[in-house]
Amino acid sequence: MASARSNGGADAAERTLLPQLEELKQQHRRAELIQKALLDISELAGSVSELSRLYPALQNIIGRFIDARNFFVALYDGDRTNVDFVYFIDQEDGTFAPTMSPEELNNSLTGHVMNTAQPLFLTQETFAEVTGKIQAVGIGSHPVDWIGVPLNRGGQVIGALVVQSYDDSVRYSESDVELLVFVSQHIVNAFDRVKSRELTETMIRERTKQLRHINDELQEEIQERQKIESLQQALFEISEVAATVGGDMQTFYANIHDILARLLSAPNCYIAVLSEDSEHLEFPYFSDEIRNSPNRRKLGLGLTERVLRTGRAELITPQIAVELQQQGELDAFTSEGIVKDDNSWLGSPLFVEGEIAGVIAVQTYNRGASYSFKDLELLRFVSHHIAVAIERKRAAEAIQRYNQQLAEKVKERTDELNQANLHLKKQIEERKEIERKLIHDANHDSLTGLANRAMFNNRLELAIANKKRYPKHNFAVLFVDLDRFKLINDTLGHHAGDCFLIEVANRIGKCIRAYDLLARLGGDEFVILLDSFDNPEDVEEVANRVISAIANPFELEGSEMYSGASVGIAFIESGYQSSDEILRDADAAMYQAKTMGRGRYVIFDKSMRQKLLEELALENEFRRNLKSGEFECFCQPVLALDDERPLYYEYYIRWEHPKLGKIKREQFRQVAEHSGLSIDMDHFMLRNACEILANWSEADGDYPYRKVAVNMSINHLLQTKLVEQLIGFVQEANVDPSRLVLEFDEHDLNRKSQFVLPAIKKLKRAGISLVLDNFGSGLASLSYLYSYPFDFVKVDHRFVKSIPRSQRNLKLVQSILMISEHLKFKLIADGVDTQEQLQALKDIGCHYGQGKYLIKAAAVDTEESLLLQFSPAAG
Repeated sequence: MASARSNGGADAAERTLLPQLEELKQQHRRAELIQKALLDISELAGSVSELSRLYPALQNIIGRFIDARNFFVALYDGDRTNVDFVYFIDQEDGTFAPTMSPEELNNSLTGHVMNTAQPLFLTQETFAEVTGKIQAVGIGSHPVDWIGVPLNRGGQVIGALVVQSYDDSVRYSESDVELLVFVSQHIVNAFDRVKSRELTETMIRERTKQLRHINDELQEEIQERQKIESLQQALFEISEVAATVGGDMQTFYANIHDILARLLSAPNCYIAVLSEDSEHLEFPYFSDEIRNSPNRRKLGLGLTERVLRTGRAELITPQIAVELQQQGELDAFTSEGIVKDDNSWLGSPLFVEGEIAGVIAVQTYNRGASYSFKDLELLRFVSHHIAVAIERKRAAEAIQRYNQQLAEKVKERTDELNQANLHLKKQIEERKEIERKLIHDANHDSLTGLANRAMFNNRLELAIANKKRYPKHNFAVLFVDLDRFKLINDTLGHHAGDCFLIEVANRIGKCIRAYDLLARLGGDEFVILLDSFDNPEDVEEVANRVISAIANPFELEGSEMYSGASVGIAFIESGYQSSDEILRDADAAMYQAKTMGRGRYVIFDKSMRQKLLEELALENEFRRNLKSGEFECFCQPVLALDDERPLYYEYYIRWEHPKLGKIKREQFRQVAEHSGLSIDMDHFMLRNACEILANWSEADGDYPYRKVAVNMSINHLLQTKLVEQLIGFVQEANVDPSRLVLEFDEHDLNRKSQFVLPAIKKLKRAGISLVLDNFGSGLASLSYLYSYPFDFVKVDHRFVKSIPRSQRNLKLVQSILMISEHLKFKLIADGVDTQEQLQALKDIGCHYGQGKYLIKAAAVDTEESLLLQFSPAAG
């Protein structure tokens, strides 16, 4: 019995002791949980660099011991003028981060916690009573339970941390309040560590003291500190390895692996890096108990790629691998391999200058050696230092390679410089030769090798200065212009033209002394500077030799060609101020020589300059008259010699100069040609002729059927655009083109014949009648009569003037009449001034004529004169 009672007492004692032991166990478990939370917060503060990443991590930590699905943090800003809800996660009110003023929060639950610096705990049962007592209202949805604790720093409230529940099954207790109050201080410390790395060591010591007060007897703290020391030693060794290991990267990686193996279980380790194209993985280090080193492979859905995508350390177990495969984050082959081998895999990114450059990973192949989250955090922490060490090592290797390449480059460059020095003198000589050639080219003509305009002007300026200083020294300039150069160039080609100019330069060079200067100004113009001659006859002798030399035949392209030279001579006098003045006067003398018949020389005198000035004044006066239309206008008909009916009326203008009197038609046409006004003058006459036709169209009788002729410049036929403008002008004047007659001079046609045939045909197609005027005045060619579709051919008045005295000219006119019958054009005899001429023309069968004997030209100056009826009696 005693034994039974004794056993019963023991059972009762045990039953009494079990609840106490369970409570102690729960307290111990809660203490461990708190300790773990504090450790996580501490490590989080040391690894997180941004507050935005700190808040969700804090929520996860707090969520380990109380429900924190609805969680927010409110903080005063720097000057305490606003309260920022820096983190806000709520099932009912969503996710937002507003900013409010302290006044707006005064009547809120959060404002009460921050104002009183005391924690506040509300339950569903006490919510109404407490909020009424403290005169506060809730903002947002109504919770089941609500806990708010102040966040203090140095006795001053900096914000509040709030958790709340909307679920009746999730309730809070006073112990949760105490826990949050306790944890809140560590959260503040985490905030401060993230904000200011300068207080890191102080915060670590205070956190260590607080941990000692929680559980001084925990051996785990000692182990943690030992791990920290081991970690510091490992980090030191990693730094030393990066600084001391030679050029073998495999040895460096193996040393890193050994150091890492002392911190955690790392029998299998590898380092993977991104390729330069960021599309492949490369494995510079791979040590594994089972697998061989993999080759370079394309990015896929492997474990390494998972770390690269997330940018954070990852712990992969078989269970997690299956979940990742189901989410499409891991390929089936890798997932099945982890499950089959019962892998535990840790991987951490290697950050270099803020960017992921690769991954370091360790793994085991048995369940007993699986990794924990502590191992994950440790690897993540160490990986930062490993990444720095790898980068330092790579940089050291790069510098070593660069130094080696630099040494090779220096040697190569030294060899190149030695080689360059061998050619330096040669290059200098070549450069000097090029400079001499450039100087020569700048002062000489590239074709003939003679001096050019620049060099000639320099020498001429020196001659002028010499003449002023020594008046007895004699200098002269000869300006040589060649005949038929353009014809040679156009017919035989530019190569023949170049050969011609070279031969001319050689011939002229033989006509002067060695110290005289021969230059080519351009085109076919040559100039000679004669120096130190005794008398003017010597200069004339040189001019004669040049003319004679050029007059000899030239052999060009297998053909014998002839040319000629016109020479203008200007003696340098002390009155000249510039080279341009002398060249101008020599050019004027040359122009005079060409006017007098070419193949001669002319010495410049002041009268030539006066004549040039007069021609310039005449040109200016002509421009003014053409602009104002101050010309006398005349009409003279071409008549049928048998019945004296008009064929057409030739319209032309006369110019009477106020000082020079009447100017011949040939002279002012030449002025218009030289001044570029021939087309303008033709437009003036064409406009007046169209006005005459327009007035005749409105008159009675046979006026609407009469034609008007205008003598046009050949320049209209040289450009397609001008021909089209001429036709358009007639159309705009609303004149029938068949009543318009255009006369073109045979002499001008001879100079430009190869360009005008298409233009003449175009005028013919437009309905305009065409006349070949002054036929026989130049080098008359029967090809004009055959090739060009002229309606009329007007024989030059000099042939008619000699009839009937010159039977030869009469026979010539008669021959052209016979040709006209076959070629379908009408022949007009111009300049019929006597009865004898008229009778002789009638006798040979000439049907049309024009001249003052038939009828004189009448002035066109009034509206009535436009309708004059010309008759032979008026003549």
